[in-house]
Amino acid sequence: MPFQPNERRKFISQMLKASLASAFVLSAGETNARQLFSSKRSYTVGDVMDILLKEIPGAPFKQTVDTLKSGNRDMTVTGIVTTMFATVDIIEQASLLGANFIIAHEPTFYNHEDNPAWVSPNQIVRQKQDLLAEKKITVWRLHDYWHTIVPDGIRYGVLKQAGWLSYSPKVDFVFKIPPLSLANLAAHLKKQLNIAHVRVVGNLQQSCERIGLIPGAAGSQEQVSLIEREKPDVLIVGETREWETVEYIRDGLKLGAATSLIVLGHSVSEEPGMEWLAEWLQPKIKEVKIQHLVAGSPFTWV
Repeated sequence: MPFQPNERRKFISQMLKASLASAFVLSAGETNARQLFSSKRSYTVGDVMDILLKEIPGAPFKQTVDTLKSGNRDMTVTGIVTTMFATVDIIEQASLLGANFIIAHEPTFYNHEDNPAWVSPNQIVRQKQDLLAEKKITVWRLHDYWHTIVPDGIRYGVLKQAGWLSYSPKVDFVFKIPPLSLANLAAHLKKQLNIAHVRVVGNLQQSCERIGLIPGAAGSQEQVSLIEREKPDVLIVGETREWETVEYIRDGLKLGAATSLIVLGHSVSEEPGMEWLAEWLQPKIKEVKIQHLVAGSPFTWV
């Protein structure tokens, strides 16, 4: 039955009202979505640094190597990469991932202070500085602070990846595990820490239960002091001078001492600690993606 004129006008009026109401709801929804998206917090490099330093006892330190090696605090962070070394490969990978903030544990410019004039002129340093500027990447070294946090961020990450957290070291750097031969202990570390090769000084059949663990390159004096003080079955280090700790261990074994040595390599020995940093930091900065990139060992075994 066709509409009468009055009914037709009434129907059209109702439809227009409904259409306008629908448009208003859609517009409001789009506005709310835009507001929600735009309210997603952004962080500067300085913001991230401050968030992390709040967790470090005594920070900020008056003297530290943990300074910016490129970029600046005011740069808005698009993504974060943690790693051991800000190598050329890591810089290029970070750029491809859209990350412009690298947090590295070790020096960027080949000396502890990251002094670009350490050897001058230095063509490789200049080229690396140019690459960082071209990619607009800020690099912050996190060494002193990450070793100061409780527990030590590097050691915690290594213990976690090695499956040794449950052994709760009672003495710093020394703890007990179920007995393993030196050969099997080396194999366990290779598998758990993803290391292709390790170097060993000692009898491969020796039973190892009391472990001394000093990742990285703490220095021969600290390594030998720990052996003298704690007398572990084996000392596991990242790197050491071959003419110091290594010769001390070799002579010690000949003279009746019982401490053997496993040398993992510097980068691979601390890498798990920087991987742990990404896991630890992500919940504190949920809006920014944090990824760990493995710098890896620079050596090829032939």
